[in-house]
Amino acid sequence: MSNILRRRIIGSDTPTSEPSSRTPSPALPADEGEDERVSVPLEKLNKLNEHLRKSSQQKGKKRRTAWIFGFGSLVGIIIALFLGPTSDVLDLAVLKQMNLDSLLDVLPAGLLQDAQDLQRHERDAIAYDSFAIGLHARSQGVEATHPVIMIPGVISTGLESWSTEQESQAWFRKRLWGSWSMMRALVMDKPAWKRHVMLDKETGLDPPGVKLRAAQGFDATDFFITGYWIWNKILENLATIGYDPTNAFTAAYDWRLSYGNLEVRDQYFTRLKIHIETGHRISGHKIVLLSHSMGSQVLFYFFHWVESELGGNGGPDWVETHIDSWINISGSMLGAVKDIPAVLSGEMKDTAQLNAFAVYGLEKFLARHERAEIFRAMAGISSMMPIGGNAIWGDENAAPDDPPGSNHTYGRYITFRNSSSPHAANLTADDVLPYLFAHTEPWYRQQIEGNYSHGIAYTTEDVEKNQHIPRKWINPLETRLPLAPSLKLYCFYGVGKPTERSYFYRTDNDPATKTEVTIDTHHTNSSINADHGVVMGEGDGTVNLLSLGYMCNKGWKIPRYNPAGVKITVQEMPHEPDRFSPRGGPNTGDHVDILGRSGLNDLVLKVAGGKGDLVEEEVVSRIREYAEKIKI
Repeated sequence: MSNILRRRIIGSDTPTSEPSSRTPSPALPADEGEDERVSVPLEKLNKLNEHLRKSSQQKGKKRRTAWIFGFGSLVGIIIALFLGPTSDVLDLAVLKQMNLDSLLDVLPAGLLQDAQDLQRHERDAIAYDSFAIGLHARSQGVEATHPVIMIPGVISTGLESWSTEQESQAWFRKRLWGSWSMMRALVMDKPAWKRHVMLDKETGLDPPGVKLRAAQGFDATDFFITGYWIWNKILENLATIGYDPTNAFTAAYDWRLSYGNLEVRDQYFTRLKIHIETGHRISGHKIVLLSHSMGSQVLFYFFHWVESELGGNGGPDWVETHIDSWINISGSMLGAVKDIPAVLSGEMKDTAQLNAFAVYGLEKFLARHERAEIFRAMAGISSMMPIGGNAIWGDENAAPDDPPGSNHTYGRYITFRNSSSPHAANLTADDVLPYLFAHTEPWYRQQIEGNYSHGIAYTTEDVEKNQHIPRKWINPLETRLPLAPSLKLYCFYGVGKPTERSYFYRTDNDPATKTEVTIDTHHTNSSINADHGVVMGEGDGTVNLLSLGYMCNKGWKIPRYNPAGVKITVQEMPHEPDRFSPRGGPNTGDHVDILGRSGLNDLVLKVAGGKGDLVEEEVVSRIREYAEKIKI
């Protein structure tokens, strides 16, 4: 039976019309077997009945055991899906390597058929428009011109173990982030996995005996796990117009590290500078830089580092000399609201909206305080905390992006509904960082305040001073764009997908957890878009619209932040997902899936091919209306 079900869920290369490999039971001749009777002694019949009874009990026990195993396997799959990106879809082809007999025997055939259909749709989704955008661009005369360097976003780069300590030897050169090896390590030895992925809390570098490094090359970021593409579609289309490893490069990095430690441990920015200078010298063309999500913040930091005497010492004209264009894709330039609950209580929308049974299983496997501890021990993730305070994100009375007529403002970043709680004071953006530092360990505050800054520089004099303070380099509201008048900046991002904007919290009374507060998952209010304690606003599903669009549409139009007058072109991409595609299809605006969007790929090829002047501006959201309400 398991063989048949395996063919249902995984599929087979054998046509369905082929006869079964099972040997059929021989049929009785027509003239035999109709009236035959066999005499059986009573004693033998009783023994036979007793044997059948025992066999039935053993079979029932075996089925119960199989059901428990199967159920446990499903829970494991669910956990794996949660720990991956939000829209991750399990590649069932990987299950060919596993023993599925026990699992498949207890699953309904209808469920297996649905799983097979889902797998087929996923294969179709992966294949949609493969190479088609590149082929069309090539037919229009677009060809490889500028060398291209890609800077990926948070968590999208695979991390592999290079430690040779005894407990790490089994994982040598295996990815403990971004592969099925990660899932296996997490399930088989969670404490060891945590020791490997968490950085030293005091230094922010490798713990003793542990060496985890970012995978390199295109393989580092093209797929997160089998079947879940990230940069692969962009790579396909770049290759179609003439790009290959000689004129395209992925600058993968260890996203766990603070930006300063990227240089201290891995010399990341030094290596990036060398790649850019080499590409420019060999090709004779300036470089086109592509960045996604947190990668845009990393690149903004690099622009300061490469010019500064405290960094690359390239001088004020280095960017002007070497960089043609910066394509900023879904850049979290002012952070992401969801970063705060992740480090405060180990939660976000994805955990808050799980049902009670799933929450119970998740907490038993990886509790809230464990998740928060892991996030805090990765200082790179905390680089995405919201920047700009109340001036950008609103206060107790109003926020720039409040929906018209709403009786609840997004400016209340965290609301405690229970007035008798010791955590009763509502928090605005100005309040959340002091509150976070007051309720976390001292080492965490030292890591964040020593590496990042979240304020606003209101004068040109302050901006220029901040150019010499490395912890300010991440913040576009305290520092400026490079002095590169010929640089072209393209901002491409998705809009129209509900995104976490504020939260309802309560005191955490669960004795099994170590967090003081937790999202109030019992609170749902459709009139203010509150779902299980999470209030949804505008964005791309991960990063808020204010972070995606303010600097591109208004902030970098302010002279102190862009004194060289760098030209900025914005194109917003509405989220219009294909209902049958798990990844949203060619018109998605999702934060990650947008990398496979047909329109985005077309724009990338135009800029890389030297035809960026054909890119037109298109703004469909209310970001410019919101930006006018921000007075900085």
